[in-house]
Formats: sequence, C-alpha cells, structure tokens
Amino acid sequence: MVGSDPCHVLDQARFPTLTPTETLEKVTQFFAPFCRAGQVREIGIGSFGPCDLRRASPTYGFITSTPKPGWQNTDVVGAIHSALLVDVILDTDVNAAALGEHTWGATVGTNTSLYLTIGTGIGGGIIVDGRPLHGLQHPEMGHIRIPHDLSRDPFLGSCPFHADCFEGLASGPAIQQRFGRRGEELADNDPFWELEADYIAVAVSTYILVSSPERIVLGGGIMQRELLLPRIRQQVIRLLGGYIRHAALTDSIDNYIVAPGLGPQSGVFGAIALAATYSHQA
Repeated sequence: MVGSDPCHVLDQARFPTLTPTETLEKVTQFFAPFCRAGQVREIGIGSFGPCDLRRASPTYGFITSTPKPGWQNTDVVGAIHSALLVDVILDTDVNAAALGEHTWGATVGTNTSLYLTIGTGIGGGIIVDGRPLHGLQHPEMGHIRIPHDLSRDPFLGSCPFHADCFEGLASGPAIQQRFGRRGEELADNDPFWELEADYIAVAVSTYILVSSPERIVLGGGIMQRELLLPRIRQQVIRLLGGYIRHAALTDSIDNYIVAPGLGPQSGVFGAIALAATYSHQA
C-alpha cells in the first residue's frame, strides 16, 4: 500500500508469499514507480517472524528462525533498500498491526494495548507509550505454553518447534491438521469452537496478568467466527477469578476485548505508521 493514513491511499496491491526472491521482487516492482517519482521516501514492513529488530545488529532486518520454508535468514530490509534506495523499517506483522490500531483503530487514546492475531499463525504485539515493545527480540505470544488436556483434545500439536504451544493447538494450520479440513468448513455448532475459545481465553488472561494492557484487540482469520468473542470474554472473566478488580473487566469487558477497528487492514496501516514514525530513528 502507498499512502499516509487510512484516508489517503494512493495505491495498493496484494500477492501471495512465494519464495523470498519472487516475493521481494514483487514488492520492489510495486513500489519502484512511486520511489522514482519521490512519492515514497520511507517504507514500513510488517513481516512474519521471528525477525532481528536490533538496529545495531549486523543481521538487522533479517527474518531468522521462521518455520516458513525457504525464508530463514532472509535479509528483507537489505534487499528492499538496495533495490529502491529509500529508508526501510521492519517490525513484526503483529507489532505493525498493534501500532496501526493504536494510531487509527480500536486502541487510540490508550498508553498500553495488545493486538493478538489468530490465523495462519498466532502472534501478538504490545504497544507501550506509543511504541511496540521490543526486548531481546520481540514478543512471541503464539509460542507460550497453555494447559493441554489430552483427554479433551488428543491432538498433539502442529508447531515444528514446540508441538502443543498456543499456536500449535489453536492456529489455522493446527485446525487443519486436527480435522483434515480448514476451520472455515467447520459448522458453528461444532464443539471444537468451545475448545478454541477456551485456548484463546487462557492465553489472553495470561497476557492480562503479565502486561496489564488497557485494551486488547483480537484479529486474524479465525476471529472472523463471531461466536468466539463472547465466549472468550466470558472465559477470561472466569479464569481471572475476580483477582483483577477494574471496571474494564467487571463492567465493560465488551469494550475491553474487542475486534480490530481497522478490520483486516490493521497490519498494512500499521506498516505506514512504522514508516512515518521510525524510519529516521537509529
């Protein structure tokens, strides 16, 4: 996407993630005319990870230990910068989405917020004082361990690193491996959706206890299933057991755990916010 905010978009394109060479070539071909015309001076990228986000690191801008075939150790920032000769800033796709929601979406006006995506993968981004949280690298919320009752759910998990971590039990690929078909093909009354909501609620209640966000946004393809959000809210209240006493939880949880304000475009607008905010910072 080329633009400055949701109200000012010049152009956009969508294409599948193929090999690094094919994908990065399509990216640079899309942006090249705008860069030559001086319409694009910074490019923000929200990428699947893990990524090296340390600006002083010799591998800054690399995708590192990703399970996505062929993408390990890919220099995304270097490839795009050398082709287009503009500033390039990289963060994770979920950090970008969290920043997009903070800038223009459901978490405008908060100091701390959390964006969680549940789809082809599971990941989360935390915004603190207007910036995505970084540490050793970036949060990997999809890979926390959650209780796994094998009598209720005998599926052993799909994560190539951890088997039955949160992502390994509740992501889109986990659903497909569990049933041999995509989640979209499961009926609303399939008992699996209660299990899915419970897994998400366990993770969300953990994030509340650890990071105390002022609002939580749940996005991603699986969250398009509307029946999930009400059950997740109910289960979060049950799991917290009255320990966190705040009106956001006790009186207005419908306004605390919410859908994305930017819909499916949280990430792409977040990438624009990344470019505008961070491109000139060391």
